[in-house]
Amino acid sequence: MKTLEKRYLLPFALVSILFLLWGLANNMTDTLLAAFKRVMQMSDSQTSLIQFAFYGSYFCFALPAALFIRRFSFKAGIILGLLLYAGGAILFYPAALTESYLFYLVAIYILAGGCSVLETTANPYILSMGSPETATRRLNIAQSFNPIGSITGILLSKQFILRDISLNSISETYMGLGFVLLAIMVVMVFSKMPAGKDNGSGSVGASFARLLKNKRYTWGVVAQFFYVGAQICVWSFTIRLVMQELNIVEADAATYYLASIVCFCCARFFFTWLMKFFRPALLMAWAAAADIVLCLIVILMSGSGMIAVIALVLISFFMSLQFPTIYGIALDGVGDDAKIGASGLIMAILGGALLTPLQGTVSDAFGISVSYAIPLICFVVVLAYSLAQGKQPVND
Repeated sequence: MKTLEKRYLLPFALVSILFLLWGLANNMTDTLLAAFKRVMQMSDSQTSLIQFAFYGSYFCFALPAALFIRRFSFKAGIILGLLLYAGGAILFYPAALTESYLFYLVAIYILAGGCSVLETTANPYILSMGSPETATRRLNIAQSFNPIGSITGILLSKQFILRDISLNSISETYMGLGFVLLAIMVVMVFSKMPAGKDNGSGSVGASFARLLKNKRYTWGVVAQFFYVGAQICVWSFTIRLVMQELNIVEADAATYYLASIVCFCCARFFFTWLMKFFRPALLMAWAAAADIVLCLIVILMSGSGMIAVIALVLISFFMSLQFPTIYGIALDGVGDDAKIGASGLIMAILGGALLTPLQGTVSDAFGISVSYAIPLICFVVVLAYSLAQGKQPVND
């Protein structure tokens, strides 16, 4: 059975671009923690408020986004998401003029709201483009564009922000991104793509009631909460940990962060190929187990230099398949409730908002290496969910 039918090639390609765009935002934001720590002389717990604003916004915007696309269309959701994303990025410029950390957090909140709308729109759209039996594999393919955006975001940060860290370098980079996003939005407005309007007559309350009775879905939301928390924790403090272990500056440490994302990107394609032969849940179980071991190495080998750094980079390799695989498994069989169900899984991104400040607090108290106990615990939850879904059939 084909993963993608010919009639869906164009809309699939257009929507896949969106995965790249929010990947760019996610990983540019990760580098801001190190930048603001230097510019504003902040602690790890204070800079982690950036992730609280970013992923807290994801939580707040996800359900309204689902209701919006349910009322209108997937395309309308895409336009709204791009408009918010661009608006938040452009607000970085007045934030620099006021030199206000709070203003930056507001800009990040609006920007992330746009990303939340895009994710809530794009993920179920991709799942709907063909047979349910190949939905998880199809989503993994689309999600493969996400780390490409992540790599682009890190390169932009490395070149334009971390080389000469200042409020102006931060704000000008984001403002430039905002104008690019507005141009992409114009292209999307005039592009021909299926509206994907939800013609279902069921109420939102009824959808939630059905979803809450679905254990695969509800535990999938829990697993996604902890997975996203783990991913954001790992990446948010990668630069800081590398600086400690190798005694180098932010721009040089960002090279290892980039290596992590390259591993993440390559592994996404590798695991997608393996899904032709192995159950997605089984692959995710092995990946989560590997990440648990690697987090232990980071914690126990503090001060070892390159050993801890290599383990840190490899965590990203095994993280690569977890988000889309949890997403695809959780939404399997939910039918007309997919749009509302998608919002619940995007709201689970709140894990990044809550667990990253927790890691920052642990880092301030016990050291950056010990703080990787937080993502370790998260991967244990993902492993448990993977094992519980072990009977998931192989995608043909």
